[in-house]
Amino acid sequence: MSGGERAAAGTPIRVVIADDEPMVRAGVRAVLTTDPGIEIVAETGDGREAVELVRRHRPDVVVLDIRMPGTDGITAAAEIRRSGAATGIVMLTTFGEDDFILRALGGGANGFLIKSGEPEELIAGVRAVADGAAYLSPKVAARVVAHLAASGAGGPADRRSAALEQVAALTTREREVLTLIAAGLSNGQIARRIGVVEGTVKAHVSSVLARLGVANRAAAAVLAHEAGLTTGGTCAGGPRA
Repeated sequence: MSGGERAAAGTPIRVVIADDEPMVRAGVRAVLTTDPGIEIVAETGDGREAVELVRRHRPDVVVLDIRMPGTDGITAAAEIRRSGAATGIVMLTTFGEDDFILRALGGGANGFLIKSGEPEELIAGVRAVADGAAYLSPKVAARVVAHLAASGAGGPADRRSAALEQVAALTTREREVLTLIAAGLSNGQIARRIGVVEGTVKAHVSSVLARLGVANRAAAAVLAHEAGLTTGGTCAGGPRA
């Protein structure tokens, strides 16, 4: 069910929270429950239990701490993806966890948020991921791009050049779709923006991911950020229609 369909039906976004710090869990719960369209169905401090809670409750979104003792958020996300659950995955991270973010990008996470970010960003991120979009905090996107530049074969100019070369392989329509993915729009929103049916957008998104050689929309959004396709330095999680 898309965000618009859910709102029309009066169905809340069902969320599972997993963070080993009780105060962080309480803070996330407090923020999300200010939105009447979001319902917390379960929470835990253990990554393994988070996987079981997703299997049991089939929530729309699971919010995972990227680092937890035992089964961390990255491992839990990978298990959730292997289970076939359609649950969207939002990772909570702190500064200095760039390597973990890069691993999570390849593991199927749909969104990344900084724990110290604004409450409105947490709600926007959960809503975007529930609607099938990617959501990267602009701070996360900037750090990932900087980290890639620092750890890659070349500097920022080389990374940008490589990203532009990848994007150049896309059609004009695919580049437009990639830009809208990076702006945090869902398939339905993209369809309305460019005036096509949602099935056509899904086909474009699949083609974009395949041509770019990335695993998911979040990774595509990072590449769009590197290529300079985003407006005002924002990435997924920027202004949404």
